[in-house]
Amino acid sequence: MAGSLLHSFATSFSSCSSSSSSRLLLSHSPPPSLFFTSFRRAAALAAPGVRFSRVLAYSSSSSSSSRSPLCYRRGQRRLMAHSIARATLGLTQPNAVDVPKIAFAAKEINAVEWKGDLLAVGVTEKDMAKDESSKFDNSLLKKLDSQLGGLLSEASSEEDFTGKAGQSMVLRLPGLSSKRIGLIGLGQSSSTTFAFRGFGEAFAAAAKSTQANSAAVTLATTDSISNDSKLSTASAIASGTVLGLYEDTRYKSEGKKPVLKSVDFIGLGSGAEIEKKLKYAEDVSTAVIFGKELVNSPANVLTPAVLAEEASKIASTYSDVFTATILDAKKCEELKMGSYLGVAAASANPPHFIHLCYKPSSGPVKTKLALVGKGLTFDSGGYNIKTGAGCSIELMKFDMGGSAAVLGAAKAIGQVKPPGVEVHFIVAACENMISGTGMRPGDVVTASNGKTIEVNNTDAEGRLTLADALVYACNQGVEKIIDLATLTGACVVALGPSIAGVFTPSDDLAKEVFTAAEASGEKLWRMPLEESYWDNMKSGVADMVNTGGRQGGAITAALFLKQFVDEKVQWMHIDMAGPVWNDKKRAATGFGIGTLVEWVLLNSSS
Repeated sequence: MAGSLLHSFATSFSSCSSSSSSRLLLSHSPPPSLFFTSFRRAAALAAPGVRFSRVLAYSSSSSSSSRSPLCYRRGQRRLMAHSIARATLGLTQPNAVDVPKIAFAAKEINAVEWKGDLLAVGVTEKDMAKDESSKFDNSLLKKLDSQLGGLLSEASSEEDFTGKAGQSMVLRLPGLSSKRIGLIGLGQSSSTTFAFRGFGEAFAAAAKSTQANSAAVTLATTDSISNDSKLSTASAIASGTVLGLYEDTRYKSEGKKPVLKSVDFIGLGSGAEIEKKLKYAEDVSTAVIFGKELVNSPANVLTPAVLAEEASKIASTYSDVFTATILDAKKCEELKMGSYLGVAAASANPPHFIHLCYKPSSGPVKTKLALVGKGLTFDSGGYNIKTGAGCSIELMKFDMGGSAAVLGAAKAIGQVKPPGVEVHFIVAACENMISGTGMRPGDVVTASNGKTIEVNNTDAEGRLTLADALVYACNQGVEKIIDLATLTGACVVALGPSIAGVFTPSDDLAKEVFTAAEASGEKLWRMPLEESYWDNMKSGVADMVNTGGRQGGAITAALFLKQFVDEKVQWMHIDMAGPVWNDKKRAATGFGIGTLVEWVLLNSSS
C-alpha cells in the first residue's frame, strides 16, 4: 500500500519442511532485461508427500467445510496447513476454534408464551413511547409488561432505556415463560440490513453475557414490514448473531466457547422460504468468519504458500463445482508477470498465484465473472520501508484483506452453488520484503500485457501485483471484473474507517454492486476516475510510474489499475483499506464477502 504518500495525513494502511531447504533462491536471468526481471528457482522446497511443479495442484483430504481455516486433521491431531517452507517462525500453531453452530427456526407463536433462556425484543424509539400512566403504547410491549406486573416499563424508565441504537437492557423477572427478557435498541427507525445485523450482534452479546442456551428474537413492531422485508430482516439478524457469537481465539492460550445452541425467530414468518434464507445467512456468515481468520492470522503463519493451501481446500471441499490452479514463480515468469514477480523477489517465501474457477455442475453458463483480490500476506514497504509513528507496519498482515474477501466469497459460493454463472477467483499472493534480490526504487518492471512501470515507490506494491492479476483475469474471457484491495491510505483519509471507495467507468456495474452492498449491509461510496490526474503518473523512462503525488492518491491508484484491464470488460476497483480492520476490536471485519456473494447471485440465473 502506498502509505508513505499520506504520512502527514493518516495512518498508513498498506496498499514447512526442514530448515536446510527452507529458502527459495531467486536470481536474475543473464543478461537482466531493462523491462522485465526474470526469476529462476535455484532451490526447490518440498515437504514429504508434496510435489511442486511449474503449475502447482493442491488437494486436501479434508471434506468438512466447518473446520477451522489454517488447520487440518491427521488422525486425531490438528496440524498447520503448511505444505512447504520451514517450520513456522516462533513455533506458532493456531488452536482449533469451531464456528458457532446454531439451530435457527422461524415460528409463528405468541412471544409472551415462548419458553427458553432469553427472549430478545428489538425496539425503536417510537416503540418505547408511553402513555400518561407511564405504560407502553406498543401492543407487544404492553402484553409483556402486563405479564410482568408493570416491571418492564418501570425498569426501562429507571435504566433510562429509550430504544436508541446501541442500547440494551436484560432483566430476569418473574411472570414470563422465558428466564430473561431483553430489550435491544434499534434507533429512530430500522429498515436497513446494516441496522438489523447490528441488532443481531447486540443480541449475541446479550446471549453470551447471560450464558443463554436457547433464545428467541422478535421485533416490537412487525405489522408494517412486508414479507420480503421480513425475510431480509431475519437473514440480517441471523448473520449478526453468528458473527457476534464468534471470537477468534486461535492464537490465545485459552478461549471460551459460546453456549447458545438455538434461536427462534418469532413474528417474521415461517415455512420453507424463510428457512432457506436463514440457511443462506449461516453459509455467508461462515464464509465471513473464514475471511476474518485469514486476515487475523499473523504473517509468520499465513505465508503465500499457506494462503494457496487454504484456497485449494475450498476447491477440494466443493470439488463438484470448483477447480484450483496454483502457479509457481517459474510459470508466472513464462506468463511474463514481471510486475508481480518484482514485488515477490525479496522474500524467502515464494510467490503463489492462485486461480479458483467455479462452474455450476449442470445447466448453461450465461455470465462469466472474475473476482481479483490483493494478496500481500505481509508488506514491509520494501526499500521504501514503513517507518515512524502511524506507519502501522505491525498491522500489515491485513494487506491480504482483498484476497480474504475473494476466497471467503468462493467458500460461500461453493455452499450456495448459484446456477448460470462462472466465477474466477484470482489472487497474486506474495510478500513485500527487503533483501539483496529485492526490487529497488527506480527499477523498471514489465507487466504481462507488455506495459512498463518505473517503480518510484516500493511501498506502492499492491497495484503492481494486481496489474498482472487483472491481465490474467481478462485472459479468462470474463465479462465483468471486481478487484478488491487495501490499496491506499488516501482512501481512508477521504472516507474514514468504515466505508470502501468504489472506482469504475461503468454505471451499470456500479448499480449492480451498490444493490448487492445494500443487501449485504456493507458501506460503499463511488469515487471519481478523473482522467486528467493521469498526468501525475507519467514516467521519463517507462510507460508510467507506480505512484503519483500525494493529492488524489486513491484516484491515481485506480487509474493505474485501469491500464491493465481490457476495454471490453466491465471493471470495478474497490479500495477497502479502511473497513478491512476494526481498530476498536483489533480484529478483521470480513468486509467485502457479503457484497461479492450478493453480486454473483445477481448475475446468476437463480
